[in-house]
Amino acid sequence: MLRVEFDVVIIGAGAAGMMCAATAGRRGRKVALVEHFPIVGEKIRISGGGRCNFTNLHCTPANFLSGNPDFCRSALARYKPSDFIALVERHRIAWHEKMLGQLFCDGPSTQIVTMLRDECRAASVEWLIPCSVISVSRTASDVSGFTVRTDRAELAARSLVIATGGLSVPKIGATPFGYRIAGQFGIGVVAPRPALVPLSLDPLALQGLHGQGRRGLRQGQGVQGVQWPPGLGDLSGVAVDAEVSCDGVRFRESVLFTHRGLSGPAILQISSYWEGGRSISLDLLPGRDPEQLFASAPRSALPVTVTGEVLPRRLAQRWCELHGYLQPLGTMPANTVREMSSTLSAWTLKP
Repeated sequence: MLRVEFDVVIIGAGAAGMMCAATAGRRGRKVALVEHFPIVGEKIRISGGGRCNFTNLHCTPANFLSGNPDFCRSALARYKPSDFIALVERHRIAWHEKMLGQLFCDGPSTQIVTMLRDECRAASVEWLIPCSVISVSRTASDVSGFTVRTDRAELAARSLVIATGGLSVPKIGATPFGYRIAGQFGIGVVAPRPALVPLSLDPLALQGLHGQGRRGLRQGQGVQGVQWPPGLGDLSGVAVDAEVSCDGVRFRESVLFTHRGLSGPAILQISSYWEGGRSISLDLLPGRDPEQLFASAPRSALPVTVTGEVLPRRLAQRWCELHGYLQPLGTMPANTVREMSSTLSAWTLKP
């Protein structure tokens, strides 16, 4: 088999792999970038709804979960969001800021993929794509070097970078390759689990529905013919600005209802802190006083009418049905109105 010498071999041509390859190439290293999938940067392409949320102006070490927080501090001190913004602007990619410092491309996310490919090309990076890795080993004649056997050639390198990522999206090429290589070389692996993902809800086990509301619905109080709802699937597509919390951690951004449960930026963030069996809490009126909302409404008003003025109408309707808040405010006991207010501020659900 053909054997080719490199200073650096990088396995994985996603965002990290291409950035690493371009940086090493600019520093005068001879670099090979190996990718088994026929298309590079697929995770970049699908990110940000196809617009690529490529950085955040307020990115700090506090935004990262790590067993080694010093690494985050060091990495962000050496390469800041402003450095990447400068790179984007050098390639004349137009961008805009959304809420909370999130930066997106004005055009398609493929611009970022093209930018990284161009950076690698300018740094004389050699591409091997598609190319499957057969084995990785220490070089017998040089314990500090590595040999990477592929289906195209045998690569020798002083430095080896594994940039294959985790198991996030298998259909675009994600595999457990990196975990296997770590195990081969005795490198510890934190047990992987889902993060930055939507959360599903069991339609038959919705939590946080107060007893009085549920009893009222079963006993037929309020609107005639209302049945106990099977879930929240009919809210699919409804989005609301909310604050979601779990175990003292809070995020305020958009929450999106889906046919299976909850998604949107706030849910994706809290998913990194949530563990199976725990509940999350949704504040549907962050920064507002629900008690004042109901106190200022006419006594003849229905809860759905009042909540429908501050929430999407479909959400207000289903939320009131789920909890049995179907009577005019003037006929509801004071403790039920207080319960309704507190539930708006802390709707408990168990994904």
